[in-house]
Amino acid sequence: MDDNSNTDSFIWTNKSALAMKNSELYMDARLSPLSLTYYGFCLRTGNYEVKLHFAETMFTDDKTYSSLGRRIFDVYIQGKLVLKDFNIEDEAGGVGKEIIKKFTAVVNSSTLEIRFYWAGKGTTDIPEWGVYGPLISAISVNLEKGSSISTGAVVGIVVAVAFVIFVILGIVLCKGHLRHKYGMEQDLKGLDLQTGSFTLRQIKAATNNFDAANKIGEGGFGPIYMGLLLDGTRIAEKQLSSKSKQGNREFVNEIGMISALQHPHLVKLYGCCIEGDQLLLVYEYMENNSLARALFGLKECQLTLNWPTRHKISIGIARGLAFLHEESRLKIVHRDIKATNVLLDDNLNPKISDFGLAKLDEEDNTHISTRIAGTYIEL
Repeated sequence: MDDNSNTDSFIWTNKSALAMKNSELYMDARLSPLSLTYYGFCLRTGNYEVKLHFAETMFTDDKTYSSLGRRIFDVYIQGKLVLKDFNIEDEAGGVGKEIIKKFTAVVNSSTLEIRFYWAGKGTTDIPEWGVYGPLISAISVNLEKGSSISTGAVVGIVVAVAFVIFVILGIVLCKGHLRHKYGMEQDLKGLDLQTGSFTLRQIKAATNNFDAANKIGEGGFGPIYMGLLLDGTRIAEKQLSSKSKQGNREFVNEIGMISALQHPHLVKLYGCCIEGDQLLLVYEYMENNSLARALFGLKECQLTLNWPTRHKISIGIARGLAFLHEESRLKIVHRDIKATNVLLDDNLNPKISDFGLAKLDEEDNTHISTRIAGTYIEL
């Protein structure tokens, strides 16, 4: 994208002397026209202090053409927006000056994720093509004192959880409630799911026992209900119906795919419920429902989307797909992108949902599939 012979390696090297402290940190910087992603793997559970070191070393403050460049980008940590429309030069008070931003990141599943996104603002071809995206000089991550869990505690927790699971499975087997869910348990076995678990009682309480007044949609998976958890969190609950076009395999596929993904333009999965004959998925609640309803729903449900908003939605969908195809550790092909599977939050930011038909794009295999997948549309 915006190929430039000076930035082929996506590293910018400053050739002039820098006066700031620890100037060696800022001699080289990572650069991209669109986005950068950093991962920290195998981290202990706890709170981490994240320091992001910035310095605008590409643009100048003289009266040359290079002084006309403006760099504006967003920063996300653990999927949360921490810097909006960040301009290094403005924040540091000039070019060639350091600015350090400090944040606390919570790590629960051994992975830390830091993302930098071009905000779609600033200059795009001044002073050169491809130099307007995010730029970062250094990152430091340190575990905060007192936030880690001891090895003994971890072992105790694992043993206790294993014991509880063993007891619950024994009870379920004795009552004969596994039925076709035995296959479900086999499918879930071995998956390192980074998601929570809900009881049927919790879901019924949140949705007022699946009250029809709380029903907000109907998909191939089944009815979708709005709910409110005891802590005040609003949720969207998908319930697998007996008439569902998707079965156990799609249910497991949905959990396995989306539980490992965190991105501003992918809907967040809070957890699932597998109890009795119920299969339920619990997602973050999206205030403006789906793009399909906003565009083609009942007249009273349609939204007035001006062209800047439509452009924002289109770019958001593209960023979500780019993450799935290229930036995620797991390369994924969604295979069912349509307006009903694009949800809109209260600010009309789009989020891709419904990963029941998604497929891993393994590097050794082609992305082309000979099996028909997706939604059938009669013309």
